[in-house]
Amino acid sequence: MSNLQSLNYQLMTPIQAQSLPVIMKGNDLLAQAKTGSGKTAAFGIGLLHKLDVKKHNTQSLVLCPTRELADQVSKEIRRLARPIANTKILTLCGGTPIAPQRSSMEHAPHIVVGTPGRILKHLQQGSLKLEHLKTLVLDEGDRMLDMGFYDDIMEIIHRSPKQRQTLLFSATYPDEIKKISDTIQQNPTDIRVESVHDDSKIKQVFYEIEKGERTLTLIELFHHYRPQSSVVFCNRKQQCQELANELNREGFRTLALHGDLDQKERDQVLVQFTNKSCPILIATDVAARGLDIKDLHAVINFELAQDPEVHIHRIGRTGRAGNEGLALSLFMPSEAAKVNAIEEYQKSPVLLEEPASLNTQYRFELKSAITTLRINGGRKNKVRAGDILGALTANKEIPGNKIGKIDIFDQLAYVAIEQDIATQALRVLSDGKIKGRKFRVMQLR
Repeated sequence: MSNLQSLNYQLMTPIQAQSLPVIMKGNDLLAQAKTGSGKTAAFGIGLLHKLDVKKHNTQSLVLCPTRELADQVSKEIRRLARPIANTKILTLCGGTPIAPQRSSMEHAPHIVVGTPGRILKHLQQGSLKLEHLKTLVLDEGDRMLDMGFYDDIMEIIHRSPKQRQTLLFSATYPDEIKKISDTIQQNPTDIRVESVHDDSKIKQVFYEIEKGERTLTLIELFHHYRPQSSVVFCNRKQQCQELANELNREGFRTLALHGDLDQKERDQVLVQFTNKSCPILIATDVAARGLDIKDLHAVINFELAQDPEVHIHRIGRTGRAGNEGLALSLFMPSEAAKVNAIEEYQKSPVLLEEPASLNTQYRFELKSAITTLRINGGRKNKVRAGDILGALTANKEIPGNKIGKIDIFDQLAYVAIEQDIATQALRVLSDGKIKGRKFRVMQLR
């Protein structure tokens, strides 16, 4: 409880208040909750409450659709587990070599978080054993089904003990979720937390456009609303990259996140966006699943989602933690049925504005005051955030308050630096040493 207090957990969110008593009793749970509702803490506290650290076996498994969400969940559980000494939490995802993961499991982790494909591979190879599993969590179950993980999930469950607790969380509630719940759960408690968003927290505006006006209107939205950070949603990965290229040509610092990027590229894009060195991210729904972005000023639907539930999930990325959010959507007359479906789903009419009402008289330069340096050394080189901070500030040339977020990966590290000292910081790291070693450093453009 003192740890929760130190993490500024003061009041339970609705999903926490409704699901935690069920989880603590050891009952199965089927829960629908929107993104940012606090469900990770709900099941994380439940897992840790039952954990026996003296037993060196895997007691909990959390399945996530993407590596980004798995990393986010692992970080949150680690924060919650700080007062429990010797808790071993391991993240197992694809896109990284499997051999080091096998080595990490020579001493069994207490809690494993990962993607279905990689978890199944470890089970098949015998490096992961689930005979002592107490709790199985399926996080973002709807997206795992969308991404074709049904067979992998069922195979993992087949290899799990029948006597276990199963917690199934989903942002949306398609028929397939009920079907999988009926198959894998025993008398689950069904909890639905309101899936539409509070209008007072998210200002939502729709703009009707004609064919060929989409990109021009998007640029006008930037000039009118001047958001400091935006996620722009497209339905196709090709559209993401094309739009990012076009916005960059117009002078907007933009990156794209889609399925054609390899894991290293995805990590690099997300680092630059979350550390505020890139103000605009263009993404597909699947690529953006699991993003945990604080202080996101706007979500822009460059194209409307096919499903109103997905639309609600998209806009829920703004207006988090009590902040006010902004959700802007473009649609053509031929897409009026999608707008009607959203109105019906959220049980309220949408606000329609004309693009002509946008004030674009004053051009908006959306440039970031932050840039990112990439260091060719990471966890495998025993590099920690404190080592990088120490190397930058050792000679007192660079004040600590000019240094932002530091992200450490297996082979790489990234540090956010204010633009005005970027050249100086690059020289300090390139000429100096981190932990007594020289590493190659470059500035990302």
